[in-house]
Amino acid sequence: MRLYQLDAFTDRLFAGNPAAVVPLTEWLPDEQMQQIAAENNLAETAFYVKTDDDAHYHIRWFTPTVEVDLCGHATLATGHVIFYLEEKPETDQIFFESRRGMLKVCRGENGWLTLDFPIDVVQRANLQPPALLTSLGEKPLWVFKGKTDYMVVYDTQEQIEALTPDFREMSTVPARGIIVTAPARSDEDGNDDSVDFVSRFFGPQSGGDEDPVTGSAHTTLVPYWAEKLGKTELTARQLSARGGYLKCKLNGDRVDISGQVQLYMKGEIL
Repeated sequence: MRLYQLDAFTDRLFAGNPAAVVPLTEWLPDEQMQQIAAENNLAETAFYVKTDDDAHYHIRWFTPTVEVDLCGHATLATGHVIFYLEEKPETDQIFFESRRGMLKVCRGENGWLTLDFPIDVVQRANLQPPALLTSLGEKPLWVFKGKTDYMVVYDTQEQIEALTPDFREMSTVPARGIIVTAPARSDEDGNDDSVDFVSRFFGPQSGGDEDPVTGSAHTTLVPYWAEKLGKTELTARQLSARGGYLKCKLNGDRVDISGQVQLYMKGEIL
C-alpha cells in the first residue's frame, strides 16, 4: 500500500499539521487501520476508497488511539493526494462520504484547497466538568459545547499563547478535545499576516496533547466569530508550535475552510 505524509494548512514544510494518507481499493479491517495509525503516530491517518461514481470517495480518519468522526487537515491532505498524486481528476471538486455526512474539497489556484464542511452547532455550557477549567488554569469569558468539543473563549491572544494546560487532568473531560480561542491581537505595524481570530486545540482524550492545526475545530470557531465580528469571510491562525493559517467563509449551515498542503514523504507499507 502506498503511504503519503503531508503538512496541511501551511505554505512551507515542517509547519502546519502533519497527516498520513493511505489510498485503498477496499477497506482493511478496522483493527489494522488503527494499528497503521498508531504506527504512523501522527495526529490523524486518513484512509480513502474510491466509489463507483466519478470524483466520489469514502474517507475515514484514525488518531493513534481512536477513530474520529471528522478531521479537517487530513481531509485537506487527502484532497491534495487525489488531485495531484493519485487519481488526478480533471474536475476541480471531489466528494467524500464520511461519518459526518457528505464533504467536499475544491481545488483553487496556487495549490489552495477548500473544504466544505457542515457547521457545528454549539450551546452555552452552563454546567461544565470541573476538570475543564482547572486543567486550563485561566478563567475564560465563556464556555460552549458542540457535538464533540468544548470551545472556551478568552479576552486576548496573549491569554491563549500563555496557556499551559494540565493534560492529565484535561484527559478526564468527556469530549474529543478542547478549543481555546480569542480575537487576534491587532497588528499595529499593518503587516499582511494579521488575522481575525486565533485558537489552540488540546486533545489528550484523542491521543495528542496539542494539535498543530485543527480544520474541524473551525466548523465551531467560524460561526461564532462570524457573528461576533459581523463578517462571513475570516482569516485565522492556530497558535501551536508549528503554526497554521486558514481562510474561512461562512455559507449558511456550511463553512469553507481553505489551506495549502506540502508533500513531505511518500513510501510503501509492507
